[in-house]
Amino acid sequence: MPSPVDFPEPTLVTVNGVELEVFEAGRQNAGKPVVLCHGWPEHAYSWRHQMPALAAAGYHVIVPNQRGYGNSSRPADVTAYDIEHLAGDLVALLDHYGYEDATFVGHDWGAMVVWGLTLLHPTRVDKLINLSLPYQERGEKPWIEFMEEAFGGDFYFVHFNRQPGVAEAVFEEDTFRFLRNLYRKNEPPREPQPGMALMELARAETLLGDPVMSDDELAVFVSAFESTGFRGSVNWYRNLDRNWHLLADVDPIIQQPALMIYGDRDVIQKSERLARFVPRVDVVSLDCGHWIQQEKPEETNRAITRWLAQQDACSVP
Repeated sequence: MPSPVDFPEPTLVTVNGVELEVFEAGRQNAGKPVVLCHGWPEHAYSWRHQMPALAAAGYHVIVPNQRGYGNSSRPADVTAYDIEHLAGDLVALLDHYGYEDATFVGHDWGAMVVWGLTLLHPTRVDKLINLSLPYQERGEKPWIEFMEEAFGGDFYFVHFNRQPGVAEAVFEEDTFRFLRNLYRKNEPPREPQPGMALMELARAETLLGDPVMSDDELAVFVSAFESTGFRGSVNWYRNLDRNWHLLADVDPIIQQPALMIYGDRDVIQKSERLARFVPRVDVVSLDCGHWIQQEKPEETNRAITRWLAQQDACSVP
């Protein structure tokens, strides 16, 4: 597996009014772009296993630290992290490299951004691959309002919105402990507990399951968040209701070919209605938890490269 020293050096790219820290592989494969979009609380480094595999398969791999993360810009305004801004960054990144469209791959919050990007800018997305988070239907109520009614005020999506600043202060008390406790796999089932579970996790002394990554790999994430704090990344959550309004008038059906990769032990539920909104979707399930591409890197790489090869073969006249 790649070590931190194997990860490519970044460049800072000015797009859409911000600077993005961008990592690349396979520049010799210009013309076949794949853009990898990380989740929360992650980093471009979460794609360390996929970058060389995709480059070897013939793709130009572009991996930004999205706004709020790493050495990318961290605007102070909460609304600077809505779906229009996040999708706009990716569109501007394509413009920077001279691409009309690309294949986009997202995990967790990155998947939410890729779904939203495809809805807002369908001509800029050729194909999409999302891990963990399936398409989120836009119901009758804004998402945070719905979650508060369904899961209560301590559910972390709701808590981040209703009590701004509280959670990130807890995460920043001991960034290493929080991320060490969060990046686990093979965890035993637990009964739901009252209170804000992520804050409890951030302060927990007892470790469950096994570490997702080595100490050296974890240190990359810890160093990044010790530098940035968590406010910018948590601000993504504070735009969910704003995003609900921004997506009000778009066609909700995604027409592009799509691959959805689930972890069978992920806490995020699979969607029973995915094909209704993404009619050209293929689905793969792996025996892992939430951190799919880091828990099962070889299996993830095979799923992605095989599917892309099939799509490329189908597109040959």
